[in-house]
Amino acid sequence: MKIYDISQEVFSCCVYPGDPTPSRGTVLSTDKGDVCNLTEFSMCAHNGTHIDAPFHFLGCGDTVDKIPLEKTFGFAYVAHGDGEAGVKEITEIIEKAKTANVESAKRILVGGKITLTLEGAKALNSAGVVLFGNESQSVGPEDAPMAVHLELLGTGVVLLEGIRLSHVPEGVYLLSAVPINLGGCDGAPCRAVLSEI
Repeated sequence: MKIYDISQEVFSCCVYPGDPTPSRGTVLSTDKGDVCNLTEFSMCAHNGTHIDAPFHFLGCGDTVDKIPLEKTFGFAYVAHGDGEAGVKEITEIIEKAKTANVESAKRILVGGKITLTLEGAKALNSAGVVLFGNESQSVGPEDAPMAVHLELLGTGVVLLEGIRLSHVPEGVYLLSAVPINLGGCDGAPCRAVLSEI
């Protein structure tokens, strides 16, 4: 079984403009005679590959520890694109996913330099998608992400941002993108992987 790691390495990851950059330090080191090696680190919940919870944009929305894990684990469809992803592009991807494996149409991952439009987000909602992932550090236009986030997070769609798919062919996979259990937080990093089925 082939497994694709679609996560960014945290300390060299892309960082959304204005967010803190991950950093690490050494607490204990065997090179200095300590009993073990021990690392401390600091990062934003939205650094690198991560999950957005509804609370990220909705004050009354669920925090990341309340997201049903079955949304972040299951069959997914990988597509590639470029430019804006509106109704036409999203509908085509979902139809391909349904043809390949009906269950994979619930989790859509798109690689490439795509920008999800508000109309594309509405198409995802209409199709019953439970998770949408992309390579950007933010779903929707980077300079105006709010509308797309509200459309998807407001209906409970899980957002998987900052994935890396250039080495993954289009098709159906088993996705695991379970977030770290950060109680009360608006998002969390995850180690997202795809396995061939």
